[in-house]
Amino acid sequence: MSQITVAEALTAFEPWLEPTDAELDAIDAEMPLISAEGDLLEAQIATLDRTPSELDDRRIRRARRRVLAARRDLANRTADTTLPGGAA
Repeated sequence: MSQITVAEALTAFEPWLEPTDAELDAIDAEMPLISAEGDLLEAQIATLDRTPSELDDRRIRRARRRVLAARRDLANRTADTTLPGGAA
């Protein structure tokens, strides 16, 4: 019975662990939405332990509008792309 090292075990499936170029492109296309959702989450977390002030309310509203705009832009961008093999 042969022994393998931890390094050999970790690198045995290395090609499958890395994201493909298409996956990286998809993440890059969604990055504005990911950032906007992160900003909204931060604004909501900031008000968890206290009563939201008027400034907090404005910050959350702005963050929600950025999320909606990013979703709209992403949906419009993906709606413009056509897949090969579709019906003519």
